[in-house]
Amino acid sequence: MTVNKINLFALLLLFILCSFSCTQEKAQGQDKDGEIMIPDKALEGSTNAPEFPPDKMWLNTDRPLTLKEFRGKLVLLDFWTFCCINCMHVLPDLKKLEEKYPEELVVIGVHSAKFTNEKNSDAIRQAILRYEIKHPVVNDNNFEIWSSFGARAWPTFVLINPKGKIIGMHSGEGIFDPFDEIISKAVAYFDARGELKRSPLDIKRESKEANMLLSFPGKVKADPESKRLTITDSNHNRVLITNPDGHIIFVIGSGRQGNTDGDFATAEFNRPQGAYLDGDKLYIADTENHLIRVADLAGSKVTTILGTGKQARAYNQSGTGTDVALNSPWDLLVYDGRLYIAMAGPHQLWEADLKTMQAKPYAGSGREARIDGPLLQAALAQPSGITTDGKKLYFADSETSSIRSADLDPSGRVETIIGEDLFEYGDVDGSINKARLQHPLGVVYHDDLLYIADTYNSKIKIIDPAKKTSVTFAGTGRSGYADGVLSKAQFNEPSGLTVLDNKLYVADANNHLIRIIDLDTKMVSTMNISGLEKLARRDMEQFSGRILEIKEQTIAPGEDLIKLTFKLPAGYKFTDQAPFFLDWKSDNAQVVDFKTSPMDLDPKQLTSTVHLFLSAFEGKSRVVIDAVVYFCRENSTVCLFDNVRIILPVHVIQNAESRIDLGIDIVVSPLS
Repeated sequence: MTVNKINLFALLLLFILCSFSCTQEKAQGQDKDGEIMIPDKALEGSTNAPEFPPDKMWLNTDRPLTLKEFRGKLVLLDFWTFCCINCMHVLPDLKKLEEKYPEELVVIGVHSAKFTNEKNSDAIRQAILRYEIKHPVVNDNNFEIWSSFGARAWPTFVLINPKGKIIGMHSGEGIFDPFDEIISKAVAYFDARGELKRSPLDIKRESKEANMLLSFPGKVKADPESKRLTITDSNHNRVLITNPDGHIIFVIGSGRQGNTDGDFATAEFNRPQGAYLDGDKLYIADTENHLIRVADLAGSKVTTILGTGKQARAYNQSGTGTDVALNSPWDLLVYDGRLYIAMAGPHQLWEADLKTMQAKPYAGSGREARIDGPLLQAALAQPSGITTDGKKLYFADSETSSIRSADLDPSGRVETIIGEDLFEYGDVDGSINKARLQHPLGVVYHDDLLYIADTYNSKIKIIDPAKKTSVTFAGTGRSGYADGVLSKAQFNEPSGLTVLDNKLYVADANNHLIRIIDLDTKMVSTMNISGLEKLARRDMEQFSGRILEIKEQTIAPGEDLIKLTFKLPAGYKFTDQAPFFLDWKSDNAQVVDFKTSPMDLDPKQLTSTVHLFLSAFEGKSRVVIDAVVYFCRENSTVCLFDNVRIILPVHVIQNAESRIDLGIDIVVSPLS
């Protein structure tokens, strides 16, 4: 039975779950303290939840799941699609619910794709890794589960009680409070009746992707004056500034997820996307913190200049500085003393005066659609990239698969160059009436043309805004990785691009790379990032790697040696840019103390050796060796790193060996 036939009590619950959007006045269904009154019959439900079809592809779990196996638990279904900004916004709420009810609640993502690219399980897997989703996800690529539950919008949530019956349904954001209320009452109700089973979910999660030098880079932006590139290393929660060849000049951010201001080594971000360098000031769209930050390159300090740190819930609310609430700022542009923001959450472009920090909507009414017209009467849909020719702002309107313009004259208009509407998309070159894109995220203006990151088509396209035509410039249309001639090169969801010295730089998000297209030779290559020692210290300070605990070793007093041999799998090589970063210590320096550590490294070999010399005295100690090892694929500049902590108990006694040999295998994920 579908949700369309849900009974009166379930409809009451539907009303209750929607009550968060009402005013604070007392409403029917609440007691004198404002607590929601939920009838027992509503918690019991009467409509059985339809079972999952048996032939679906499951991700983030080692086996297909059924609703039947979760009898005794509450189950919350999240109907989502990974392009959807509202679906992104609810993920923190889902995480909070999972953490609060780890043994009582099972969250299952039902991925019902909007775009063709999103039907692909590999693309969904990348989204799971990008958003760090911990719960299982089923690929509902033909909307079977969606239809059986009567879902009508993204995101939609269905709550199922421990008896397998539907007790509530809700669409939209702001889900934590209403679901926390009903789940807590349902837990108490079914626990009192002995019908609740408490136990953690026993499944194997999605394998973590190999540690890449970059992690889902969101945007790359050039500064022609300083000849520098800004790369938002989004899932590493940091920003890199490099020269055109990829040598790292600045690392901005500790790598920890947070919203702390401070110096470059301690500042925190949450998946930053767009950035724009204006002199010594780097403006950063700290997307999931809903903030605009500025990094002062002269003073090496990060400061918040716009945003409260909480997502704006109301539309069209102007404000100043840190008193104004923002909603998923995705890309930035500085022009003529003003900061223009592609604000994906409310489907608008915003502007801020950089002197007064007064911020307000610039284009878009807040309605999600493709409607041209006067700036604030037009409708946009998740703008995610922005550029200018000095007369117009051009932006990638991702949910309508459109490239559109907004006049810089405040009395001007929004016009569509290429694109149709929310569900009109494709991969078609040609004129305005024929051409189609698929969820573009990036755009840059260069020599009277617009270069487009046609993200879900995994292509780079060129649009002539005067002729209103679109042609494929690079990429086969199949997601993958391949350098070379334009027609055979492959990308995987490119999300940002910029031009410097007649080279087009592309943030190739799902390949975790910056690609370079030489506009003269028409060849695609991969940026070789160097200066890795600046990353290594950060990666070690923010240790999140694997730990190897070695059984206790005996060594003799006097001069001793620890020999570490690092072994790569076939198909990889060490990089001479920064082959190793090592740190070591002992918890009892009176027993073990280190002297020097020369390295015997051969980048051409699959093994490299590090010698640690130490002075040892009788007794016991624990040696901790931290290593960051960088390595690359053979015949490629695709590089990874392994972060490993070796814990080595030692017992120093007479007549023992004076050398310890340790072999360490480098970890390479099968998803890399």
